Amino acid sequence: MSKMSHINVIEKYEEHRLAIHHLLSSILNFFADKKMFEQNQEELVEQFNSLYTYYPFVSLFYLLDERGKQITPCIQGQHVNKNPAQMGIGADRSNRPYYLAAVKSNGAVITEPYLSSVRRDLCLSTSVKMLNEDGSVKGYVVLNIDLKATLAFLTGDARRALFEPYFKTMYSFIVLGLFSVAGVLMYTAAVECIKVAQSLITPHQDIEIPFGVVIYLTLALAIFDLGKTTLEEEVLLYKDILRHSSTRRTITRFIAVIIIAVSIEALLMIFKAALHGGGEQLIAAVWIILATAALLVSLGIYVYLGSQAESILLRNNDSTKVKRDLVQ
Repeated sequence: MSKMSHINVIEKYEEHRLAIHHLLSSILNFFADKKMFEQNQEELVEQFNSLYTYYPFVSLFYLLDERGKQITPCIQGQHVNKNPAQMGIGADRSNRPYYLAAVKSNGAVITEPYLSSVRRDLCLSTSVKMLNEDGSVKGYVVLNIDLKATLAFLTGDARRALFEPYFKTMYSFIVLGLFSVAGVLMYTAAVECIKVAQSLITPHQDIEIPFGVVIYLTLALAIFDLGKTTLEEEVLLYKDILRHSSTRRTITRFIAVIIIAVSIEALLMIFKAALHGGGEQLIAAVWIILATAALLVSLGIYVYLGSQAESILLRNNDSTKVKRDLVQ
């Protein structure tokens, strides 16, 4: 399975927005302390590494003064420290959404997803205002959150992601095997074509009807399409296993391949029965066509019911968002 695109990440964020905001608010309120403004960089890094141990989706943090100027570097800690030690210090953040929102709020504020200039991934920023004893603003604590890692943490998908390369490797070997079988069938079909051509050219030889060619090509088509579907669904495309539409799409594609292949085989049996007078083959072909029709109807019912269930879920999510916006 491929990695989530930015659109996939934003869609999942919209589904879990409330849970993400509650989690990030609690993390920042627990982590932020006005004593940070008196600590040196080594102490801040140690404190951030401690936070990262429990919440590995927190990518970096820094401190701003009361005017929105960055007074510490972007601290990533030892786990992801790939940037210069003094990166970002002195930068003016007074026009950033997380600063402007924090100025007007006494609690933690969270931005909408945006593309991080440091990590080049979708992220969120959460910030909170720190006050002095007299009520004046001491500064702001800002945390940068990796949105994709947050979603994996909340949905319990982080551990599965570790095995994803092995899954993709195994599926790649399976697809390679399917393509090899399809190639062998196409070679066999080519040999059958040569035999049919020879029967047409050679005099006093019975002309062979190319049923074998059609059968081999049909099987090659079905197996190749099966391999192509597996490659796209399990290796190239991202598939959210928690979303029913992804599972429905995969099942629909696999069943469609089977329906097409079986339908062609049933037609070939009918043609054979018509040419050679095989009544048993004709009856068997009729039963196969009926079974294919039943499979097609069942697939249509499954797709319809699945789409209805997802529509109900989307309507419920939309109503929840409306209620949340009204409360806010």
